[in-house]
Amino acid sequence: MKKAIILAMLSLTTIGFAQDKKINLGIKAGLNYGDNGEIEFSDVTNAGENIATEDADDRVGYHIGAYIRANITDNIYLKPEFLYTQNNSSYETSFGRSNYKVKRIDAPILAGITVLGPLHVFAGPSLQYIVDTDLEDIDLEDVENEFTVGLQFGAGIQLGRLNADIRYERGLSENQAEGIQENTGATIRVDSRPNQFILSLGLDF
Repeated sequence: MKKAIILAMLSLTTIGFAQDKKINLGIKAGLNYGDNGEIEFSDVTNAGENIATEDADDRVGYHIGAYIRANITDNIYLKPEFLYTQNNSSYETSFGRSNYKVKRIDAPILAGITVLGPLHVFAGPSLQYIVDTDLEDIDLEDVENEFTVGLQFGAGIQLGRLNADIRYERGLSENQAEGIQENTGATIRVDSRPNQFILSLGLDF
């Protein structure tokens, strides 16, 4: 509940700061392409010795949500967003292939500037609340930190009410979920921070 209140206060503060300026509301959706962090296997019978580490393979995910764009000047804007996101990645190990899903509520708070005609660039922090993690055939516990912070930056284009952008997102700190591989008894830790490119289409109301 405290985390939800913090997100709401940040959004309200942004709206209040820009209350005398033009504000646009909109909806957006798109695709994510990237992965999460490494997967690690540890042997619990040998003092937790690490026996394997594998990088994730990139997979396509998706996002959907809404945004507020507050024009501070003719060329500078603030854009808080509120999104439901699913990140997908996959791991190929000696134990087989496992697909990993991370479901999140994201709240990027972006500052942007128009650089040429309809073209603009932007950057800012992304507040992330992890709703669920699911590693195929593995019973995972909750991640270390449900509430995390990432960084986004990118470029976009605004054509009337329609907008599109591409951005890069990276989680700022490792955030592992842990489980047990039933067949071997090995402890599995998988990093849940995003490392991805995001393509979005949006429509102003």
